[in-house]
Amino acid sequence: INLMMTSESRALRHLFLGERAASKIPDIDSSIQPRDIKSVAIIGAGTMGGGIAMNFMNAGISVKMLEMKQEALDKGVAIIRGNYEAQVKKGKLKQDKYEQRMSLLSTTLSYDDLKDADMVIEAVFEEMGVKEKVFQELDRVMKPGAILASNTSTLDMNKIAAFTKRPQDVVGTHFFSPANVMKLLEVVRGKKTGKDVLATTMALAKKIKKTGVVSGVCDGFIGNRMIGGYSRQANLMILEGASPEQVDAVIYNFGLAMGPFAMADMVGLDLGWRARKMRGGSNDITARIPDALCEMDRYGQKNGLGYYRYENGDRTPVVDPIALEVIERVSENLGYQRKNFSDEEILKRCIYPLVNIGAQLLDEGHALRAGDIDTVYVNGYGFPNHVGGPMWFADAQGLSSVLADIQRFYTETGDEAWKPAPLLERLVAEGKTFASLDQ
Repeated sequence: INLMMTSESRALRHLFLGERAASKIPDIDSSIQPRDIKSVAIIGAGTMGGGIAMNFMNAGISVKMLEMKQEALDKGVAIIRGNYEAQVKKGKLKQDKYEQRMSLLSTTLSYDDLKDADMVIEAVFEEMGVKEKVFQELDRVMKPGAILASNTSTLDMNKIAAFTKRPQDVVGTHFFSPANVMKLLEVVRGKKTGKDVLATTMALAKKIKKTGVVSGVCDGFIGNRMIGGYSRQANLMILEGASPEQVDAVIYNFGLAMGPFAMADMVGLDLGWRARKMRGGSNDITARIPDALCEMDRYGQKNGLGYYRYENGDRTPVVDPIALEVIERVSENLGYQRKNFSDEEILKRCIYPLVNIGAQLLDEGHALRAGDIDTVYVNGYGFPNHVGGPMWFADAQGLSSVLADIQRFYTETGDEAWKPAPLLERLVAEGKTFASLDQ
């Protein structure tokens, strides 16, 4: 009984119910018949395409994978085989099951070979021009009634749908990496996405053992739009005087698997740097430190030097005085007076942007429920489930104190990112919680 009354127990019950509620969509009832999906085509045999393919093969659904070059196909199939063979070695998968799953996979270099698939998911480069070419081809070859899905993580799904003559058949299926492991699937509902297409995609998420959460079309959808606010504050704090090690320790102790800087080193600092250079540079001050590190060939774990140092292929971050010097130099050049941060302040600066942006998403209708946002964060971003996700965590702190801190950050920084979300202000004024919205 005592355990049942703890905040951890309440948080876990909230998540349990939240995951089940996420599959319910207000304007879609049992009268809407899902389409039958027996075969799936996947465009792109990279890490993402291969991971997505495995989900369907595991569920007994046949997959046809398309690439532009045979060597890319061969490489993709080899990675899928390798993943399964590792499971067989560990005793997690029987040999006959492995062979049965591989028999569901076929490959092609021609779009025309995809024409009979019930659904197609593209997992190509995250660039609107590339997506446009792919969707024009899919519009040309796919049979009527096939679902055309995009694994985009940030791009405008309405724009993508408009590349076809059948926008009602287009939906976003944002898988999280590695796609064969991560439970979350953000299902992005475009303005014209058919109700039966949405119902089918949500049912399919269940079939491939994913937790499907519906998001509206906005920059970054639910998860990435919110994480942008978290990363930005972490980057500002190291300009203002915190160290990467202190920020990472606070986040790790809070319950995430790693902090923002260890995470950035793992992903690779050069990815953002190269993207910014392609766009002709960035005026965003939060890019100054990663750019300065990359100019010194510090790309993260991949070459052993980033915000931290990594010794002989070991993934353990080691504090590096050279990185700290770079941070201080950039900070001074930008005119910052460096100051000390308490752990409590660091936690609030990182977590409260998630809450504020989450409130905006709810207000705009891009997220249906506060519980949906928590489901996204626990299943897609490793948010600790014993605190129930960012919105539940905010309720537990007391929304009036969360709002007071957000107002204080707004006053201190003048940063528009801290402008309190109207929904948060309304809830505090009415003495309500985010959880009360989901009742």
